Amino acid sequence: MSTNKIHWLGHASIRIEGEKVIYIDPWKLQDNHPKADIILITHSHYDHCSRDDVAKIIQDGTVIFAPPDCRDALPPDFQVVAPGEEKIVDGLVIRTVPAYNIGKHFHPRANEWVGYIIEMGGERIYFVGDSDYIPEMDDISADILIIPVGGTYTMTADEAAQAANQIKPRLAIPIHFGSVVGSRIDADKFKELSQVPVEILPEE
Repeated sequence: MSTNKIHWLGHASIRIEGEKVIYIDPWKLQDNHPKADIILITHSHYDHCSRDDVAKIIQDGTVIFAPPDCRDALPPDFQVVAPGEEKIVDGLVIRTVPAYNIGKHFHPRANEWVGYIIEMGGERIYFVGDSDYIPEMDDISADILIIPVGGTYTMTADEAAQAANQIKPRLAIPIHFGSVVGSRIDADKFKELSQVPVEILPEE
């Protein structure tokens, strides 16, 4: 049984509490969040790679993974990643997968930005990143899917539901709405169209 607890911190920011405290794309954090064991950054856009927010949660020993173009916003000892890699931190397995747009220019495939698959607490948690429904997703299996639904820069609710229905997690969690783009309507539509269980988390 999973012991992981997932918190939605608004927009595309997530904290996972389990064997480790993991933040993904921390942005606009309050000052009272727990410190991070691991920070995962998907790409260099300001609302995903934020120097100020990383500074709020970093501590001695925090491990940071990010694509190389995040270099200016992160401590110099962060670990560079590209799609298709596997990293192990104290026995915890983190895999990088592609995240990109099809037919729009915001997140080019050539940038080699990433999503993450985290194996923790007996579960595979797939954080999609800023992506459309891309062919690589057809080969991904996950227990928990954390997926953008707000459209414009990422997939729409309809496209996200298609991806969720293909991946078939036990639970899907919509993000990337309610701030920069998208609204609760998108999350509700995603839930309506998905053939898998969906939980719309409260923003913390």
